[in-house]
Amino acid sequence: MTLKHKDLQQIAAAEEQRQQGFQHRIHVCQAAGCLSCGSREVQESLEQVVADRELEQEVQVKGVGCLGLCSAGPLVAVASADRLYQGCAPTDAGSIVDGLTSTAKTDADGAGTLPFFSKQHKIVLENCGSIDPERIEEYIAAEGYAALYTVLREMTPAEVIEEITRAGLRGRGGAGYPTGLKWSTVAKALRQTRYVICNADEGDPGAFMDRSVLESDPHRVLEGIAIAAYALGAAQGFIYVRAEYPLAVKRLRKAIAQAERLGILGKNICNSGFSFDLQLRLGAGAFVCGEETALIASIEGLPGKPRPRPPYPAESGLKGCPTLINNVETFANIAPIIRRGSDWFAAIGTEKSKGTKVFALAGRVCRTGLIEVPMGTSLTEIVFEIGGGIPDQGRFKAVQTGGPSGGCIPEQYLHMGVDYESLAQVGSIMGSGGMIVMDQSSCMVDVARFFMEFCMSESCGKCVPCRVGTTQLHALLSKITQGRATPGDLATMEELCDLVKNTSLCGLGQTAANPVLSTLRYFRDEYRAHIDNQRCPAHHCSMATTRERP
Repeated sequence: MTLKHKDLQQIAAAEEQRQQGFQHRIHVCQAAGCLSCGSREVQESLEQVVADRELEQEVQVKGVGCLGLCSAGPLVAVASADRLYQGCAPTDAGSIVDGLTSTAKTDADGAGTLPFFSKQHKIVLENCGSIDPERIEEYIAAEGYAALYTVLREMTPAEVIEEITRAGLRGRGGAGYPTGLKWSTVAKALRQTRYVICNADEGDPGAFMDRSVLESDPHRVLEGIAIAAYALGAAQGFIYVRAEYPLAVKRLRKAIAQAERLGILGKNICNSGFSFDLQLRLGAGAFVCGEETALIASIEGLPGKPRPRPPYPAESGLKGCPTLINNVETFANIAPIIRRGSDWFAAIGTEKSKGTKVFALAGRVCRTGLIEVPMGTSLTEIVFEIGGGIPDQGRFKAVQTGGPSGGCIPEQYLHMGVDYESLAQVGSIMGSGGMIVMDQSSCMVDVARFFMEFCMSESCGKCVPCRVGTTQLHALLSKITQGRATPGDLATMEELCDLVKNTSLCGLGQTAANPVLSTLRYFRDEYRAHIDNQRCPAHHCSMATTRERP
């Protein structure tokens, strides 16, 4: 099938007419979080009530992607009335349907007025919670694939790269490398065979940004990948997604099949002469495969271990060919930039960190879930306004950003805007977008020990500094939490952090010491209490009754 612009318009018009035929629209979250607490049964109960009352022509009940407020699931949104029901059960179906026509006050919140929603600025997540992720027609009706059609019919590859460069988009996978610069490097490579890879190997503890986007709006990611492939002259691409994301894998496979059926992927897309084949590759859950060269090795069927760089994948990647690797969120930003223009995107955020960032807000905060805010939004606004503050009248202690590679930021920096440069100045990183809030009950030494245990377990073992260094750091941190350490152990640990950071082969080892270094920087008194007094200020660690002889 050769897709034409009028075909997209006809599909969009037909879908809009179908949606407008319903007087009331009930959206039930069918992302992994709500599914785990019974949202499928809630939707089935709603559908049964609507059928029993013969309201199928008036009331639409459909499953949608992540509505964001994960701590309050299962979530049901009445889109036609701006109502959000939290903690729903199948037995609530009757009262929800009753509330469609009732003028009496319901127990639903006005979704648009809740700070959790009103303080956000959604670009990547704009369709999440509003479209059925398993129907390509709904994506097309939401301007889906219009950007791909535009670049294929109206823009040269160089013009596409220039537009992304002017937008100031930086890679959302962690390092924040300029996306346009990476694309242009691949495009200028001498070898003609090029590849595009979407890194969906999200492995940070407490992070679920990429998973939610893939579950909620898979076509948005496919469109961004296809646009990148056109800009670079790549005929083949891969989405490397971890097998532990079965719902994301299922919806991606369905989305790819739908796009191929309509001629949006495959041969001679939109009669442009551009062909692009996109395939899934499932990872076995190794954290190190989030590193570019380890990911490429895994796709090639080799052990997922990093290799020294240079050469970088942009010059010599998959099968020795120039390869572009961006993560899910980066690709999800591409279509909106093409549709609305680089100036629109560049006007959001800060001078050096443009656009928005998706975060998985978790930990000791009242409202946990998936959020998207402009770069530069303060931690105070994120934690206390969007997140609702600390539960049980607790006191904020720190927020950890960047996953195992990030750092712990203390209360004194709550006013700080969250962007790449600011986080780096206080010893943390953006990472892929995990954000874990901690209160006074958290022991910062034990937090560092937890993340070091993760890095130690996930090290591929290829290089000695990471393999041995993380093991020794974990042993020292364990010794401190048990009250068996000496002041000399603290000095040894700081020396080890420096060695591991500066001599490890890949990003896993190079950043593994960040949680230790940041907690030493801001919470050294807690280390001293454990060492000098065998006391945990947070009353979390079980101190040994006697100290071993040094």
